[in-house]
Amino acid sequence: MTGQDRGAIRVVLADDEAVVRVGVRAVLAAAPEVEVVAEAQDGREAVDLVLAHRPDLAVLDIRMPRLNGLEAAAEIRRLSVGTAVLVLTTFAEDAYISRALGEGAGGFVLKTGDPTEIIAGVRAVASGAAYLSPSVARRVIDHLAATGSRLGAAQQLDGLTNREREVLGLLGSGMSNGEIAEHIHVVEGTVKVYVSGIFRQLGVRNRVEAAILAHEAGLIPRGARPAAPKAAGSDHQAHRLS
Repeated sequence: MTGQDRGAIRVVLADDEAVVRVGVRAVLAAAPEVEVVAEAQDGREAVDLVLAHRPDLAVLDIRMPRLNGLEAAAEIRRLSVGTAVLVLTTFAEDAYISRALGEGAGGFVLKTGDPTEIIAGVRAVASGAAYLSPSVARRVIDHLAATGSRLGAAQQLDGLTNREREVLGLLGSGMSNGEIAEHIHVVEGTVKVYVSGIFRQLGVRNRVEAAILAHEAGLIPRGARPAAPKAAGSDHQAHRLS
């Protein structure tokens, strides 16, 4: 029986510092559904272990030898479509954040944050949602505002159908594709088609930017789980974006 059959979230953990790997593994051990199936000390080994184990999630440090975490994320996303990526790092520079999200990472969690953020990030990204530490969410929002991306995308909302608006709102409220499918009574593949079309029309690269735009456009259904932007400056609450 596989980890997925048991309902476990199977994780490959990569960090070049052994003491950090021990610490993160101890944090993840507090979540009974999380199973660390392998550990890597550099990006190349991380890619190899992902291909060998086909885990649900790769948790990657950024600054590693041979391949850094961003390069490893790109290769994992290219070679192992079923493995999501969560970046775990000390560094929250805008260039790292932008590139990590551009390479298909589903989340970005700081080592210096609350340990519960790591578990929450693993759970969210493995489920198909996206997840950012609070300070990272703030930087993403500021970047979108500074570049005008948010305004440009908001002006294109009129091009969305009512169903696409509904899907975007549910995506922004913290739902994975599977949860959205159940909510609107369609198969998950249909939701994936909707999401791809929404990304294309709004000119966003990933679920994080789409979730932020959904919030800013007022599309989040009442009573739904809040997405990041409204409380993004908080140091005490990380943000599940889907």
